[in-house]
Amino acid sequence: MKAMTIGSPATLDSLAFTERSDPGLPGRGEIRVALRGSSLNFHDLGVVTGRLPSEAGRIALADAGGIVEAVGDNVIEFSVGDQVVSCFFPDWQDGAPTIGTFARTPGDGMDGYATEFAVAPATAFTHAPRGYDAVEAATITTAGLTAWRALVGDGGLKAGDIVLLLGTGGVSIWGLQIARAMGATAIVTSSSGEKLERARTLGADHVVNYREVKDWGRAIANWTGGRGVDHILELGGAGTLANSIAAVRVGGHIALIGTVTGVAGDVPTAALMAKQARLQGLIVGSRRQQQAFIRAIDATGIRPVIDRRFPLAALPEAFRFQQSSAHFGKIGVEW
Repeated sequence: MKAMTIGSPATLDSLAFTERSDPGLPGRGEIRVALRGSSLNFHDLGVVTGRLPSEAGRIALADAGGIVEAVGDNVIEFSVGDQVVSCFFPDWQDGAPTIGTFARTPGDGMDGYATEFAVAPATAFTHAPRGYDAVEAATITTAGLTAWRALVGDGGLKAGDIVLLLGTGGVSIWGLQIARAMGATAIVTSSSGEKLERARTLGADHVVNYREVKDWGRAIANWTGGRGVDHILELGGAGTLANSIAAVRVGGHIALIGTVTGVAGDVPTAALMAKQARLQGLIVGSRRQQQAFIRAIDATGIRPVIDRRFPLAALPEAFRFQQSSAHFGKIGVEW
């Protein structure tokens, strides 16, 4: 079978199709899945470009949706024909996080899903949301679940809360949709006026162009009447954290999800302490949290925002589009 694998050295130019052996029939507790689509994440880009070291020949992509083709003995959760979606941390089933590396993350520490078929433990997948195709389903594994855990699982989001979302990538747009579905007020930042207008059409109550408003954290706090926001999806890291602390309310929650502006920098600790805010590092979520998120999707009818879809053979071009930061929401790959 064909698989899109990481080259040596890892670059977009060395990312290419190779032939891999078919994984065969599932064993006890396993399922065989015909994979049909994926979506790109910042983590995937880091792996295929060598920023996050992996092994040459590794099959790329952490997320995938597909159809169950066969089930092994002792599998009762899935049947042939079921639509399924993968888990980012296949070994983290439930409870508090115990995994701090990507050693068992598909497309990083082990082979991913940029291929035709996979055989894996049934616990490495969940049912997909009703009515989703494979690409739509694959948007929930990393981006969607990260937003869900940050806002609902760990943040305790409730109707009437105010949520600040940095940027208009996959995590933030999922966060916007979750916030609106649960009756929260949503604020979105971006450097693009066009993207901010698109965010408004999805229900953003307030938008801020951070290139035009340098002290945007204080400006957002002022927009709330000086109270500050309840939840922040912080994807910038060092370059945006000070503004996020300025924007959050006393006792609020900042979920540190990304480091787009840098992996290290000064943290205004006195300001954070004065806000008595909870600054929490966060990476995706457990299988149980993914199942809870899918139940919420089925109940609310949320559909993911997919900017563009590429064929698997054009995976390098899809990543280049991601590097351009021109996308709004998620980038899909299908085959």
